[in-house]
Amino acid sequence: MAVEELSGNKGEWSEPYVLFRLLADGRIYAADENLNKLSSVYFPILKILRQEKKNKKNKDLNNIDFVVNKEKTIEVYFNDNLIKTLSESEFETEADYLLEQIKAASDGTFNVERSQNFLNGLNCYCLKAYSSKKADITLQIHDINTGYNPICGFSIKSQLGSAASLINADKNTNFVFEIKNLSNDQIKKINEIVDGHKIIERMNFIKTNNGELSFYKMKSPVYTENLFYIDSFMPELLSWAVKYSYLENLTSCKEVVSLLQRRNPLHFPENKNYYEYKFKKFLCSAALGMMPAKEWDGKDEANGGYIVVKDDGEVLAYHIYNRDKFEEYLLNNTKFERGSTSKHDFATVYEEDGKHFINLNLQIRFIK
Repeated sequence: MAVEELSGNKGEWSEPYVLFRLLADGRIYAADENLNKLSSVYFPILKILRQEKKNKKNKDLNNIDFVVNKEKTIEVYFNDNLIKTLSESEFETEADYLLEQIKAASDGTFNVERSQNFLNGLNCYCLKAYSSKKADITLQIHDINTGYNPICGFSIKSQLGSAASLINADKNTNFVFEIKNLSNDQIKKINEIVDGHKIIERMNFIKTNNGELSFYKMKSPVYTENLFYIDSFMPELLSWAVKYSYLENLTSCKEVVSLLQRRNPLHFPENKNYYEYKFKKFLCSAALGMMPAKEWDGKDEANGGYIVVKDDGEVLAYHIYNRDKFEEYLLNNTKFERGSTSKHDFATVYEEDGKHFINLNLQIRFIK
C-alpha cells in the first residue's frame, strides 16, 4: 500500500522533532518562568508511547513504544513486537537534520522526505500521534524525587513557526454584553462604522459616548460550566478582562490583569493578587485540558504538563511539579487577539426583546 506524503507546517513538524530530540537526549529538562533551562531539574525518559493510524481511512490504532535503554540504545516496539534497535546518536542526527529543515522552510506546509522516510521506518506514518485528549506526546519518566515511573501526557508548543494559539476563537468563546446609555441613533451608528480598524472604532464610539457594556452571559453554556470548575467568579472575571482588552485596546494578558487589579471591578479585598491568581489558573487549565466547546471534568488531559520547542531548537518542559513557574510563563507570554468578526459573529450590535447586545470574542495566543 502506498504511503501518503507527510506535509505540515513548522508547528506540525515540530512534533516528530520533539520525538527525535527526546530519544536522543534520554531526558527532558525543566524550564523556569522565563523559559530558561533549569540544569539541575530534569526527568530521565524511560519510554515514549505513541498511538497512530496508518492512514485516515484505517480506524485501527497501532501502539508504537520507544524504550530507552541504559546502553544508549532505543528499542522500537510495534504492537508489543520488537522491530528495530537504534542508537541515541541516530536519533540525534535525525533531530539535527529536521531542525535545520524546519528553520529553513518558508511559512505554509512542506515535506521533509528524509525525515518522513525515517518515521516510516519506525512504523510512524503521521506527523501527529493519535490522541483524543490534549496531550501531543506521552512519556514514561523516572521521578527522581519519589522513585515512581509515571506515564504522563504533554502538550507541545513550538516557537519555530508562527505563534501558537492557546484559546482558539469561535462562537463558543463569545461574551454577550448589553449596551446601555446610548440612544437608538447612536446604536445605529455603531454598525455603520466599517472602515479602518472597525472593532477599535466601534469600541471607541461606545466609550466616548458614555455607553456602558454590561456583562449579560457567555454565549456557550458548556464553556460557562467548564469555567465554574476553576472558580465560580471566572465567567464574570473573564468578562471584565475581555471588556478591558477591547475598550482600552490592550493585548498583553499581563497588562489586562494589572488593570483588573487596579480597578478591582469585582470588589475583592484590597492589596491582594486575586485577579492574577485566578487568571493564571484559567490560562493553565486552557493549556492542559479545558476547551470551550467540550464538556470538561476539571482534570488535566495533558497531565504531565507542557513541552516547549524554543526557536533555537532546545526542548524544555513545564512539569506539574513546577506548575507555579508554568503559570507565570503563561501570563507573561500570552496576549488577547481578535479574529474574523463575520466568522465568529462578534462586534456587531443586535437587538433582542427591545434591548441591544454585542458579542465580544475571546482569543488568546502566545507572544512570538
